[in-house]
Amino acid sequence: MQADLFIVQPAFRKEKKELINDTIYTPHYLIVLLVVLFSFGYMHKNLFMSIQETLKKRILVIDGAMGTMIQRHKLTEADYRGTRFADWPSDLKGNNDLLCITQPAIVTGIHLQYLEAGADIVETNTFSSTSIAMADYDMQSLAYELNVAAAKCAKEAIKQYKSKHPNATEKYIAGAIGPLNKTLSLSPDVNNPGFRAVTFDEVVLAYTEQIRGLVDGGVDIILIETIFDTLNAKAAIFAVKEYFRKEGKPELPMMISGTITDASGRTLSGQTLSAFYTSIEHAKPLSVGLNCALGAQEMRSHIEELAQIATCYTSAYPNAGLPNAMGEYDEQPHETAHIIQEWAANGWLNIVGGCCGTTPDHIKHIADEVKKFKARELPVLEEVI
Repeated sequence: MQADLFIVQPAFRKEKKELINDTIYTPHYLIVLLVVLFSFGYMHKNLFMSIQETLKKRILVIDGAMGTMIQRHKLTEADYRGTRFADWPSDLKGNNDLLCITQPAIVTGIHLQYLEAGADIVETNTFSSTSIAMADYDMQSLAYELNVAAAKCAKEAIKQYKSKHPNATEKYIAGAIGPLNKTLSLSPDVNNPGFRAVTFDEVVLAYTEQIRGLVDGGVDIILIETIFDTLNAKAAIFAVKEYFRKEGKPELPMMISGTITDASGRTLSGQTLSAFYTSIEHAKPLSVGLNCALGAQEMRSHIEELAQIATCYTSAYPNAGLPNAMGEYDEQPHETAHIIQEWAANGWLNIVGGCCGTTPDHIKHIADEVKKFKARELPVLEEVI
């Protein structure tokens, strides 16, 4: 229809003959699409540069545990269900990611507490928001919606924070991508070590859906975290790269965080820290780091090693010590911060925060300590001839 066309090159008259000079008619929606794509690329280029410049100047603080804070609300089965899922056939208590839909005010409130404590980066409440993980609750079809909703909760928290603190430094949203409850390197059947409960393509598909939801929801960073199986992480990295390539969008900055599971210094799938770093270095992440499983005291030597081998920025967000016999965390905020203060003083850190058992109090103490020190400088790479 004529009303739907935008004339790019006007017609003109010459020597009393009406000549149409190959007028180009472009549908309005194509013009809008080009403007949107250009704007997206421009905004994210500026975003990436903003994060890079900030990381050169100071240590950034990432938030603490979401699950620990949710537990404080002592939510019931009915709270998790809300009105929409009141008749859902499966038990839903414990599905923390679902709260982004049924109790968004609680999730937003937790994000806001971490921002007030000094966090520069807040993670979306999407640790298990994939179709594979949500199968435990028969909620595979909600994966995309969960990620969009979680990103919106984080955005709302930042909006509220900025309204109270208009001169505050820039805040970023990291779209959290967890490790899945099925692994590509390990068999769930001790009697059949060659068996795998999921395929690489299935993992890629699940992660791609999650990434699409996070990006559509408006995250600033993609965070692949708590990696205990490097092959799962490779599937996530592949999904990230393929998603942005196929969508024709500039890639968002990618943070990658592994998990050393015990005193052996290895991931659950058997890699040492240096082997893990070598396995994912090709992704050219914004940062590589460690989180979960260990407290700051147990993680110290690994962070020191990582700071020496990483050519990108480093991150660390340990647990609040090791769990006690009841599975609870007793390490006090000042104790965690005191250990991390040494890391910052030694120049090992670019991004730091907390994982299981940590609270806004932990993050405030950590933020207060690390702001006294300069950020780790990236190593200067020598060209090999």
